[in-house]
Amino acid sequence: MLLTKLDKAVLQFDRALQTLVPNAAKSARPSPALHHSEAPLAASERKHSIGLMRINHTGEVCAQALYAGQATTAKLETVRADMEHAADEEIDHLVWCEERLHELGSRPSVLNPLFYGASFCIGAGAGIISDKLSLGFVAATEDQVCLHLDKHMAALPEQDQRSRAVLEQMHIDEAKHKQMALDSGGYEFPQPVMRVMTLVSKVMTHSTYRI
Repeated sequence: MLLTKLDKAVLQFDRALQTLVPNAAKSARPSPALHHSEAPLAASERKHSIGLMRINHTGEVCAQALYAGQATTAKLETVRADMEHAADEEIDHLVWCEERLHELGSRPSVLNPLFYGASFCIGAGAGIISDKLSLGFVAATEDQVCLHLDKHMAALPEQDQRSRAVLEQMHIDEAKHKQMALDSGGYEFPQPVMRVMTLVSKVMTHSTYRI
């Protein structure tokens, strides 16, 4: 079925609501955290786990917006389908992180609407320029996410196996999305561009750790 511009706008508005409204999104897969029991955490350890999981939740908010923007402006139907499939898998990550934050007695970042809007515009802009650039941006973004996940898994309190299980499955999925983007013809960004993206990601991580 061929979607009109209005249809696409309604679908993207619905995705934005699912991403930003608490408890609105539903995961297709059960959380990996369910395989582990809750371990006691000292106050400082709990605070650190919360900060790391809040960063990862906001990262998934950005991923949803990025994929939504790219799917809106993608020129090839195959690229649009790939973006939408990846976004569906990222919904699981979003829900798992939100659930874990609630288990730890906290909430997602209040800055999420701002990051969603900015990421949607970046994704849509990349899609307007070319599908190759859009896919390259996905690959580069997922590369950054995997690096963050590696650092966060190393930084989590050792006994917080529930959070670690979530991050481990996220890492598997993100690496798959990166390879999907490259296999579909995505442009491999040069190192100077990757360094700029690293600096930009630091703004998100530092701001959402506490807010």
